Amino acid sequence: MKIYEELQARGLIAQVTDEEQIRELINNGGAKFYIGFDPTADSLHVGHFMALCLMKRLQMAGNKPIVLLGGGTGHIGDPSGRTDMRSMLTAETINHNCECFKKQMSRFIDFSEGEAIVVNNADWLLNLKYVELLRDVGACFSVNNMLRAECYKQRMERGLSFLEFNYMIMQAYDFLYLHNNYGCNMQFGGDDQWSNMLAGSDLIRRKTGDDAFSMTITLLMNSEGKKMGKTAKGAVWLDPNKTSPFEFYQYWRNVDDADVMKCIRMLTFIPIEEIDAMENWDGSRINEKKEILAYALTELVHGAEEAEKAKAASYALFSGVGDDSNMPTVEFADADIADEGVNVIDLLVMMQLCPSKGEARRLLQQGGVTVDGEKVSDLGMVISKASLKEGVKVRKGKKVYKKAIIG
Repeated sequence: MKIYEELQARGLIAQVTDEEQIRELINNGGAKFYIGFDPTADSLHVGHFMALCLMKRLQMAGNKPIVLLGGGTGHIGDPSGRTDMRSMLTAETINHNCECFKKQMSRFIDFSEGEAIVVNNADWLLNLKYVELLRDVGACFSVNNMLRAECYKQRMERGLSFLEFNYMIMQAYDFLYLHNNYGCNMQFGGDDQWSNMLAGSDLIRRKTGDDAFSMTITLLMNSEGKKMGKTAKGAVWLDPNKTSPFEFYQYWRNVDDADVMKCIRMLTFIPIEEIDAMENWDGSRINEKKEILAYALTELVHGAEEAEKAKAASYALFSGVGDDSNMPTVEFADADIADEGVNVIDLLVMMQLCPSKGEARRLLQQGGVTVDGEKVSDLGMVISKASLKEGVKVRKGKKVYKKAIIG
């Protein structure tokens, strides 16, 4: 199976322009394509994961990735998929985030000479002269057409700043610049980027007469209907200091049953033939599928050693036996815990599982806490000092686990 057909079989292609030309370029290793990443945080998260896996797949098939870091567009903020304006970041924060992204991306993409490049649109966008840009690029855009774009339509009622209105022009200019200076002939993005991507392809045709092509990838939707890792609140980060390998493993180990095969198909590098066979497994093997998914993605992001540790810790958690030393652990000094022990509400706050006692109390009342496998309903429950010296496993909700221990 050739790479374009594999992308189709994995459900990764949502829509394309000029499909036959795109198919030929990709299948023959002739695509020099870019995907943009705005540095809105100091770590990539699972919302970026599919794009990184896509770049890896295409590179393995002989195509050349261009990673575009949005050091320039990050000063504006993409309104796509937003109901309000993004927080304004300082130049120092944006630069720091760009450096963090570069390090993490090397896990997925081969940046050796001739294989892939990283560029930062701050290098050209921040030096543009406003009037020249308006005359050279702005004249190619119809305001009426821009307002019909989905990324703007959904913001009109609540308010769209002129700053954000310029984002489409900046993104389109990126494609033109990459085309003219790096020979970029294709762009990829999520569904919410389609209008911006079409604007870039159209700008190149207007300014150069050359063809340029666009494809969107389908971002997996979870059961709550929110795109993976789209918001910082509750995001699952690729940085192990923000989301540990164990927590990352558990995130995928706990995906909804209905999403497991979709995740395996879209995100893993398991051959299509094996995935097709897994589709026919008996329903009783659903947990086996989840373990395969969790291990494959943890290995991809954190390496085989960390994946093995996370798998072992997960088994210890669910079976009650085995090595749980790799589980995220909060270690207390003996002096931190009173001789009579600690109230469960205080412990949840001390372990940073809840930001306040009020939230801890609500979580307990909703039945959202277990201690060593037993659901806690008594708000006055005290965890003894002796138990904490042995180690106590605390679960918040269905997916967040930590061990508390007196070291």
